[in-house]
Amino acid sequence: MQERAKAPGLAPADSRPKNNLLACLPRDDFERLKPHLRTLPTRAKQVFYAPNELIRDVIFINGGVASITTVMQDGAMVETATVGDEGMLGVDVFFGAESATSETMLQVPDTDAEFLPVAIFKAEIERRAALLECVQRYSQGLITLMMHSTACMALHEVEQRCCRWLLMTHDRMRRDDFQLSHEFLAMMLGATRPTVTVVAGTLQKAGLITYRHGHISILDRSGLEAASCECYATVKGHFDRLGL
Repeated sequence: MQERAKAPGLAPADSRPKNNLLACLPRDDFERLKPHLRTLPTRAKQVFYAPNELIRDVIFINGGVASITTVMQDGAMVETATVGDEGMLGVDVFFGAESATSETMLQVPDTDAEFLPVAIFKAEIERRAALLECVQRYSQGLITLMMHSTACMALHEVEQRCCRWLLMTHDRMRRDDFQLSHEFLAMMLGATRPTVTVVAGTLQKAGLITYRHGHISILDRSGLEAASCECYATVKGHFDRLGL
């Protein structure tokens, strides 16, 4: 007998999304949210929120890396934080905002994401159940990441910052190869594209990575850790203590 196809975007009853905040919820808590979750594919350069845009859904990505950026009046953009499957997008809502304060874009694509209407998210937070604790812990980690990203941008060399970013992405992707354009890497590091070319070349000559046609391969993780600034280990340690 032929198996009936599953409806698009619906997960099997006994499965959970890959997003850690959803995956760690007690069964009853997750079952309350499950009917309201919409599983949608994601793509590179997908803009989830634009500055001052009303936030209609909070988003739990199941893979890849999203970038939260500050956009200046002349259009220049600098990354202030990254988010993977350990967290959520639209955390502004948790702090009482209705609109996005920055642009959030998918930089490194992978799989899909869970979209949850803001009204449902707020109602679950007001229950003061497990999701509240999860989002509180994640918010602490995100604030720490933003603080260290700011300090890192001001105090550390671009090569160190590049190693830190590659390590964080490697952690989230859980594989050695991933897609990343030259343009995005420059924006993430707050550097010019020629500078990124020099830095990537240096790391390649050192045998730490290969970087060709928008794809990066991590060859020597230990070497990247040694070449990175202290910010990677500090932030990772904080996230680990928070259970993220």
